[in-house]
Amino acid sequence: MKEVMAFIRQNKINRTKEALAEAGFPSFTCRKCLGRGKKSVDYSLVKSLIEDGEMPLTQSAEALTESSRLIPKRFFTLVVDDTEVQKVVKTIIDVNSTGNPGDGKIFVIPILESYRVRDGERDVDSIN
Repeated sequence: MKEVMAFIRQNKINRTKEALAEAGFPSFTCRKCLGRGKKSVDYSLVKSLIEDGEMPLTQSAEALTESSRLIPKRFFTLVVDDTEVQKVVKTIIDVNSTGNPGDGKIFVIPILESYRVRDGERDVDSIN
């Protein structure tokens, strides 16, 4: 079994949920999160827009000028059989890829054991 973790844009959450369900993966966890990638932003451009009056000085505009600004994202996690990993990854990429930085990241990690809390059932049977 593998865990597929995906960080995506918040405006893609509904379409991602629908696509995963249509692909046969209706069970997942989704959480709100904040983060940023490694791409640097030229904050002097944003500051010049504010100073020139093109962008009003608001709380949102002020947040844009912070060098450590965190961007709202959504974090999906699914546990799937090894044979289904590529299908899940392809589904997430197909829905979320715009070709622009910030589309997201997907990580796949092994799951060594799993247990159902209700009855203590172990391994693959506990996922269902």
